[in-house]
Amino acid sequence: MSAPSIRVLVVEDYKPWLRYISSELQKDSSLQAIGEVSDGLEAVQRAQELQPDLVLLDIGLPTINGIEAARRIREVSPASKILFVSETRSPEIAEEALNTGAGGYVLKSDAASELLPAIKAVLQGKRFVSANLAGPTLSDAKDEQARNHPHRETAKNDHEVKCYPDDAAFVEAFASFIGTTLKNGDGVVVLATESRRASILQRLRLEGVDVGSAIEERRYVPLDVPDSLPKFQMAERLTSETVRAAAESNRRVGVG
Repeated sequence: MSAPSIRVLVVEDYKPWLRYISSELQKDSSLQAIGEVSDGLEAVQRAQELQPDLVLLDIGLPTINGIEAARRIREVSPASKILFVSETRSPEIAEEALNTGAGGYVLKSDAASELLPAIKAVLQGKRFVSANLAGPTLSDAKDEQARNHPHRETAKNDHEVKCYPDDAAFVEAFASFIGTTLKNGDGVVVLATESRRASILQRLRLEGVDVGSAIEERRYVPLDVPDSLPKFQMAERLTSETVRAAAESNRRVGVG
């Protein structure tokens, strides 16, 4: 006799990610998607109607955002577990999301490796937070994950590799990260092909980011891959050689 299915409500307003999440759920025969919605208020209504075991919830939703939707879902379907799946990387927002009583927070850019483990942890009553997020509350959750999975290795490299289901998901994730960075007053260097730079610019403008001002202030620096990549590779080579030589002579290196 097969185990009873875990009933999952998926709340995501971006179609490529909705398809991706659905494909991930199909990898586990115990998970059954019983509804897909793209609106915050509709998510609350469907949760009340369906009483799902698990709600996978984005933050940037129409009508009401995912955090407010989570608060209301907790009221109308208190037994439902909630797992946020978002590309919002702000630790403050992630902590606010978890303070609704949600069981976890997964970055979309880490979903390929973390979504199914996060679902398993949340359904077991544990808390799961993407390894690439930081913050006091988030650190507590990651400490718990380390205790529960003592042999799981945490990457120590300075460079991260992200995987995306398609080009649209890549553009959305990068535009979200760039937009947050620019709104915080920081700068970014975008090394991408011409078509992707155009797509990222279009997405940023749709999100209300003042890209023109950022370009004028040299906080947004677009670079073309064929022209710039060789220079970056040479700079990395020279930097690594300098650091190695400095280490041999017990000296410090400053890179500007």
